[in-house]
Amino acid sequence: MNMLLRTIRMAFIALTRNIMRSALTTLGIIIGVAAVIAMVGIGQGSKKAVAQTIQSMGANNLLIQPGTASSGGVSFGSGSIMTLTPADADAIARECGSSVASVAPIVRARTQVVYGNKNWVPLYIYGTTPSFLDVREWDLAEGRAFTDQEVNAGAEVCMIGQTLVRELFGRQSPIDMVIRVNNKPMKIIGTLTRKGANMMGVDQDDILIAPWRTIKFKVAGTSAQTANQSAATTSSTTTSSSSIPFPSQQPSAYPTPSATEQTDNPPALLPASIDQILVRVATEEQIPGTMRQITSILHERHRIRAGQPDDFNIRDMTEISKAMGSTSELMGTLLLYVAFISLVVGGVGIMNIMLVSVTERTREIGLRMAVGARARDILYQFLVEAILLCFLGGLVGILMGIGSTWAVWLFKGWATEISVPAILASVIVSVVVGVAFGFYPAWKASRLDPIEALRYE
Repeated sequence: MNMLLRTIRMAFIALTRNIMRSALTTLGIIIGVAAVIAMVGIGQGSKKAVAQTIQSMGANNLLIQPGTASSGGVSFGSGSIMTLTPADADAIARECGSSVASVAPIVRARTQVVYGNKNWVPLYIYGTTPSFLDVREWDLAEGRAFTDQEVNAGAEVCMIGQTLVRELFGRQSPIDMVIRVNNKPMKIIGTLTRKGANMMGVDQDDILIAPWRTIKFKVAGTSAQTANQSAATTSSTTTSSSSIPFPSQQPSAYPTPSATEQTDNPPALLPASIDQILVRVATEEQIPGTMRQITSILHERHRIRAGQPDDFNIRDMTEISKAMGSTSELMGTLLLYVAFISLVVGGVGIMNIMLVSVTERTREIGLRMAVGARARDILYQFLVEAILLCFLGGLVGILMGIGSTWAVWLFKGWATEISVPAILASVIVSVVVGVAFGFYPAWKASRLDPIEALRYE
């Protein structure tokens, strides 16, 4: 131990003879270690941000959409034929058992929302059921959610997101206020907590949620007769049809209601079509089995025989989130490799400077050997100097890496996270680099002949 302490002290003395050269020598290690810590911090922060975004979108979600209509070999895209009904959602919730946590039918609309002299067009106007909040794992900030009785009655009530609260009401509480949605008065009974943007950067808080019957028959302007005709078309279509169905050509399964029923009081048992069904699976492991079970249920309900194409699509939202997470992890790994390359470059610089140092101190080496120093003592001396250079550079690099991580968070607003394993790994790597690239100069110094070294000019 005493010998090691003396060797370290002599290494310090040797390095401080030319402080500027020693500082420039360690610059490569400093940059490399700082880059490793910063890249790992940014990478872990981005993974955490992606995980939070996935959580905000609702974990373990399945999205069921209607089928695709086509005409003359031309496909019109998903949802061009309405094949889903609220009864399908009820059947999934009833028959899938414990594997399905919640099911919510969704009817979409796009229109203006007006309050006083202010107006706004939300990104999302959803007609759904109270279970939508369970599927999306979305809490209320204020007020209450609408009930199943209000859904069945087509009540003119709604909940709004924080973006609508800000744009229409400012700091005023919107509870019990009446807004107009496509010129239909709707009472705000609740506000949703903030979720922020999704993985595509779309504002999830720009949303209005109301009972699906209200949106379907009062806001979207679908009459009871049109809905009945659409239902008849849906029941007669069991595949991604070869032609687009026209409601006017389909017979109505129900008597034509009065104008009042068409707009304000839709029949309670009206088999209207819906745009989507959102399903939250209990656990991620149950997703494949639940998808097969839902497919079997819809095949039976839509009378789809074996060999016929489906008239619906099921999308696993967790696969999309995994793909986004894998992309983020890949980019972080590539940046980490670049940072390690800079560590290697720094090690080459240390080897170069140590070789120069051996050449400059040849007479000193010869003198030490002449007074009794052994070859291994010379080896230890130069090896400790190289390790000390890398270790000091690693410490400075750790401080710079932590500072860079905080600076990115402070000035860029990116999600970052300081990684303790990355810091420990950086210290270990810096020492290993010192040993690896300092051994050859130290070995060369230990192999010098004392007589030739003393004669060296």
